[in-house]
Amino acid sequence: MATSETMKTGTLPPSTVQPAMTQKQPQSKLKETMVSFVIGGIAACGAVTFTNPWEVVKTRLQLQGELVRAGALSVADKPYHNSFQGLKVVFQNEGLRGIQRGLGVAYIYQVCLNGSRIGLYDPVRDFTIKHLHIQSSQGLLAAGIFAGAFSGISGAMLGSPLYLIKTRQQSYSPVFKGIGYQHEMDSPFRELAKIYRNEGFRGVYRGVEAAMARAGVGSAVQMPTYMMGKELLISRFGMPDTIGTHFGASMFAGLLVCLAMNPFDVISTRMYNQGVDPATGRGLLYSSPIDCFLKSTRTEGIRGLYKGFLAHYLRIGPHTMLMFVFMEQLKGVYAEYLQ
Repeated sequence: MATSETMKTGTLPPSTVQPAMTQKQPQSKLKETMVSFVIGGIAACGAVTFTNPWEVVKTRLQLQGELVRAGALSVADKPYHNSFQGLKVVFQNEGLRGIQRGLGVAYIYQVCLNGSRIGLYDPVRDFTIKHLHIQSSQGLLAAGIFAGAFSGISGAMLGSPLYLIKTRQQSYSPVFKGIGYQHEMDSPFRELAKIYRNEGFRGVYRGVEAAMARAGVGSAVQMPTYMMGKELLISRFGMPDTIGTHFGASMFAGLLVCLAMNPFDVISTRMYNQGVDPATGRGLLYSSPIDCFLKSTRTEGIRGLYKGFLAHYLRIGPHTMLMFVFMEQLKGVYAEYLQ
């Protein structure tokens, strides 16, 4: 395994291990990656249990007034006025099931997305540093950004069909039918099978390009920001490697992630949720993420890309904090188990 010196310089120290030990190293690296994948997935599932209600509200705020000019909707046409009122309205009309809509699918999606993001981050970063002989602090930052983006894109590709179903579940309201396209569905997996039968592989992966951009940008910001923030708090400010330090680093990372990712999140939500022409299999509103961006900004302005921002931060901020805190605790438990 690479030492801390390797992480900083990108070069391996003189080897004193026997050839037999060298042959086992790839296996230990693979095991380490798989453990990180499992820990990342479990930590993300713990976090999403608490933050899913804000995801439901964020989704509906992003779809409310879709392709409608600002100020054109009356109060009666906008049941969700803001994040907190929106959460109250969903709970009053749909109960606990409503505010946790899509949670089951979200668990599997989080394992795919965040398992990949956390599991692949260190191996990709170490590989980049080693093979490009990176030593400068700027190079280490660039390697971290690249590793974050690569792992995020990989997770988004893996989990895209689940994100499709989750978005459509969370946008559905039995009370307010005018918020986005309303997809009534039975079982999530039966719905996926139905989409595949009617639309093929292309339908199952509808909107994946927007999801890859969303996750790539978010991970490129989140992972290196958290890792560097934690290191800064420990090395510069002398804070111990405890929950308080993890909380502070992740809180700052969550804010930056939300600022960078919200426009991509709006486009992703709309691409996934749009209706589909049964004859052609094409989206009723958008042909591509770029088409969605152009139509949305042309009608709603740049402000439209930041719809649901507060709900997004109330979801992504605590989610980032909880995920990294859970992750660090699980890593500690696993380290004790190995002793």
